[in-house]
Amino acid sequence: MNRNGTRIVGWDLGGVHVKAALIEGGRVIEAVQAACPLWRGIPALDRTFSELPAWARGEADHAVTMTGELTDCFADRADGVEKLSEWAAATLKGRVCIYAGSAGFVAAEGAKSVAEKIASANWHATAALVGRCLPRALLVDIGSTTADLIPIVEGHPAATGYSDAERLETGELVYTGVVRTPILAFATHAPWRGRRTALMAETFATAADIHRLTGDLPEGADQQHSADLKGKSLAETETRLARMVGRDRGEGTSEEWRALAAWFAEAQLRPLHDAASVLLSRPDLPADAPLVVCGAGRFLAERLAGRLGRAAVPLAGLIADRVAAEGTEWVSTCGPAVAVGLIA
Repeated sequence: MNRNGTRIVGWDLGGVHVKAALIEGGRVIEAVQAACPLWRGIPALDRTFSELPAWARGEADHAVTMTGELTDCFADRADGVEKLSEWAAATLKGRVCIYAGSAGFVAAEGAKSVAEKIASANWHATAALVGRCLPRALLVDIGSTTADLIPIVEGHPAATGYSDAERLETGELVYTGVVRTPILAFATHAPWRGRRTALMAETFATAADIHRLTGDLPEGADQQHSADLKGKSLAETETRLARMVGRDRGEGTSEEWRALAAWFAEAQLRPLHDAASVLLSRPDLPADAPLVVCGAGRFLAERLAGRLGRAAVPLAGLIADRVAAEGTEWVSTCGPAVAVGLIA
């Protein structure tokens, strides 16, 4: 409950998932992620909302951040910010405020005028929360689609870029995630039985397939359909991976497909390592600055910390005194929703 005795719900409205976090008494009680094919239009958001827990649909103070404004159902990002803010104001029961990053919170009806601050500012919310707990760190939030690498300096987000475009230029946004990213996005060749073979230029398999085969993909993280619209058993996953090297599943063993998946996982980690190395070379980040890790791909962020010789601090552990025991499962995956709720 906040000072007025009202519960707070933090929201992260994405183009692929909706995430919500229930905050009561300054503590995270529960968090949830649900698939939402927003590219099909606002009605998809309505359907997802109708299936969320009762606490998300009930009376509360609502704090909203978003990335869904870049979805191609909108004319541009400003249009997306306006439409999503209007949806929040019309749908969520209670007071609604929109997170505008460095500009703080704004009313939903004023969102259009600061759309450039609101658009994809969910990373800023998580970084701001981390900054309240640690003076210097590198936040590494690896999700289903993208990875945010945000320096924290003197307790504040210290990213050089702000927009998606700027952060792509600075390496603070790496467009890779552990579920939806096509394998072709981070590899063009792979080792197969003593040869360096080119990959098929098709989206036969995604990152979810490789991390499922290695056993690293968290339970429930993959809420999207597979590349071939088929199942997610190990056999079906091996079939998709085999196609990337022009093979059928029967041409290799399960051990060979797992080895190939592990190689792809390493290939995905390399650009993250490069980006983090550049950011950690900043003179305002000391040599002992830890990596604060979260997201569906927290396991990959932890692996990155090990390669860099840095401590890995889980976001859920960093705010453990503000998380109810039953609310810990999804805190890492729903980091921005948790953060914007706690900040509000």
